[in-house]
Amino acid sequence: MTTQAELLCATVQKNCDISDARNAANYTLCVYLLKMREYFRWENGYTFDEALPKEEVGDWVQDREHLWETLEEESFLPLRIDGKEFDPFDTENINAALLPKHYVYSGGIGLRAEPNFFLARLESREVYNDFTMYVAADECARDLTAPPAMTQGKNVFIRRESLSWLLWEKYQEWQWHKNENAMAKALSFYEFDKGVSYALDRMTENELEAVTLHEIGEFIASKELGDGWREMVMNLPRSRAEIMARAVKDLLADCFSTLPGLIENYNPASLHFYAANLTAMRKELFPGFQKAYQAWVDTDNLQPLKRLVASGVRHWSSVASDMLACYEQQDDASLSKLEKIVAENPL
Repeated sequence: MTTQAELLCATVQKNCDISDARNAANYTLCVYLLKMREYFRWENGYTFDEALPKEEVGDWVQDREHLWETLEEESFLPLRIDGKEFDPFDTENINAALLPKHYVYSGGIGLRAEPNFFLARLESREVYNDFTMYVAADECARDLTAPPAMTQGKNVFIRRESLSWLLWEKYQEWQWHKNENAMAKALSFYEFDKGVSYALDRMTENELEAVTLHEIGEFIASKELGDGWREMVMNLPRSRAEIMARAVKDLLADCFSTLPGLIENYNPASLHFYAANLTAMRKELFPGFQKAYQAWVDTDNLQPLKRLVASGVRHWSSVASDMLACYEQQDDASLSKLEKIVAENPL
């Protein structure tokens, strides 16, 4: 007999499949194939130490693409819990209903305005003054895009399992060339000679701190920048200006919370991992970080990083305010004007 939990999981997975049917084609071929391989690993229960059967993966990808073809025009399904129906984006009330059952759910809009869903076992829930933080484990439903963390309104979701998949992808990428870089320094803190799954479990546990700190920073930054900033970013077309705006907010969040926390708690593995995973845009806008990071690597002196982070809060708040003022004062504010504000203000 199918349980209520199994029916709920099937419904959420159906919504995940509908979202994937609409959005999977947005990835480049290389990224798409990598994500599909790891989606297969998750769905079929393979560990990180196990090699995937190539022919079986190929057949699975074909079957999944055929399924998506049948779902692209379908509407998202409501979720039924204890006889009551919920809109799939009513995350707040769904989680209130799921809390006694020790499950956690999210239905929201992610990058490129794509719907993202997941359902998982609730590992922990912490209520702070301004927001509630959920840590999820053992996901039973997810889509191709599985961000390890996200902020939705006054809720912050940390996905332990998705974080492990992200770290696994980063480890695989480093394995291709094995460069002596920041990623090598980060990985050196974990005993991969004892097995990939063993090391990734410990890396996941450590990186949960950095992810949590960043999401706290995101919440603080969102509160400071206000609804106008969110509307501006959502309304910007896919462009260099939009990428810059997202990078500015990320850097503000990191200077508010991520970097101060990692420095104060002295988490060297996560500091190396942070340096290794700065996006190209954040590197371009934040050249001072590389200098301060290298000074710490060379001398074990954290003072340059501390000074940079302190100035970063003021700097990125000012840049974000200037962008928003430009956008709000001129309905037809050109993307080039927004780009110029950021490009002329690196730190």
